[in-house]
Amino acid sequence: MSPDRTPPRASLELLRAEASDELSVLIEERLRRGEDPWEFMEELPTVDELVVLTLRAENIAAYGGGRPSIARNDRVLRQIAFDHPPLARAVWRLLGSEPHRRWDLGTRADAS
Repeated sequence: MSPDRTPPRASLELLRAEASDELSVLIEERLRRGEDPWEFMEELPTVDELVVLTLRAENIAAYGGGRPSIARNDRVLRQIAFDHPPLARAVWRLLGSEPHRRWDLGTRADAS
């Protein structure tokens, strides 16, 4: 298996269910901190974006971790779109952007 191929994983339906649960937790955490949902909901990723980012993270972990180059990141994302066509839209939204947890900036700021 090449380093850009994502190792086989659970079905897309299961991945989406897990991502939906995680998104619910992110929303609840921000609501408990008193944030206004009208201000943060657009910052949050979609369920499919979370699935793509999870698959990307698993691929990176499977091949030694570390931050991938921009070219490798794009290859991994494109491979995810190839392996999971229903995720192609989310992949194209993430291509060219810094695929980090932009929706979780407040939490990371609190941790420092």
